[in-house]
Amino acid sequence: MEQTNITRSPKDISTNWVSTSRFMFYVSIGITLALFLGMTLGLYAHRYKGKPDVPVPSNTLYNPVYK
Repeated sequence: MEQTNITRSPKDISTNWVSTSRFMFYVSIGITLALFLGMTLGLYAHRYKGKPDVPVPSNTLYNPVYK
């Protein structure tokens, strides 16, 4: 049976949980912030621009006017 010696780097994800969790925390904060800003800008771009001036026929008003 053959034995292999595995040397692990101190920067390896499986051995250095503290720096990995810190990195994942900052990545999740960045993604959350990017999604929030993206949704905010999307809502601003498609915002309600006010009541449109729609021509209404005079016979369909609340008090209709007939000819």
